[in-house]
Amino acid sequence: MQPTVTPFLHSPTGTWTYVVGDPASREAAVIDPVLDYDWRSGRTGTSSADQVLAHLSSAGMRLRWILETHAHADHLSCAPYLQSHAGGHIAIGTGIRQVQATFKRIFGLGDEFVPDGRQFDRLLADGDTIALGTIEGRVIATPGHTSDSVSYLFGDALFVGDTIFMPDGGSARCDFPGGDAAELYRSVQRLYALPETTRVFVCHDYSPGGRAPLCETTVGEQRRANIHLKADTPEGDYVSMRRARDATLDVPNLIIPSVQVNIRAGHLPPAESDGVSYLKVPLNVLGRPLS
Repeated sequence: MQPTVTPFLHSPTGTWTYVVGDPASREAAVIDPVLDYDWRSGRTGTSSADQVLAHLSSAGMRLRWILETHAHADHLSCAPYLQSHAGGHIAIGTGIRQVQATFKRIFGLGDEFVPDGRQFDRLLADGDTIALGTIEGRVIATPGHTSDSVSYLFGDALFVGDTIFMPDGGSARCDFPGGDAAELYRSVQRLYALPETTRVFVCHDYSPGGRAPLCETTVGEQRRANIHLKADTPEGDYVSMRRARDATLDVPNLIIPSVQVNIRAGHLPPAESDGVSYLKVPLNVLGRPLS
């Protein structure tokens, strides 16, 4: 039996959240959920998460897993909010420990933040399986964009995070701390080894050329048409292209709030004595120097 897949688009960040369901047991997983965030005011909201909860309720689904493909740098996770309303276990790849240690230094986090992954309910290693009713999911480590990146395979449905985008969108940047273009190339080859009919669901789509947002393609289509990395693209050519392209990219708009929240499994930093949570901004650390 193949899973049902219901996508939800968060338009402000171009992020796709997925509800993956087992038709037999009605168990569900939510992949890459988004917390609404206004960077101008620092306000958070849950209207996007509430749409996911409403779908789970109307479909009679029981939430078992809340899965992150990595600690995103372009949106904040609402995993704790979903968990508080519908249950489920929050999980991410084991590489999160490296990401946590790196960004603990960058953001100057104190002793209260321990970079050992304890903020998540489960850390997932390459080859681990995830029970979703009668469907067994498989974890595929796909580092390169980040060191904690993983993809999830449920039946014929593959959720690739930021590893690759729609074919006309190419592949993810590899210039974040812990990123590596050669490693991403090898990760994508693992995905391309899956059957060509495997459905591929991307985490982001930025509508190249102004087309409507898309979320689903296939392994076969990626192998034939991905503008950065086709099945026959040599590794050296890809690495050279990726590094040259990355050198021109700006830091994502929401990297500072997103990473500080996402390495905590979506929890906000602990409130201070006034009851308010605060984020830290490292000066002259991220991005290119201003001219």
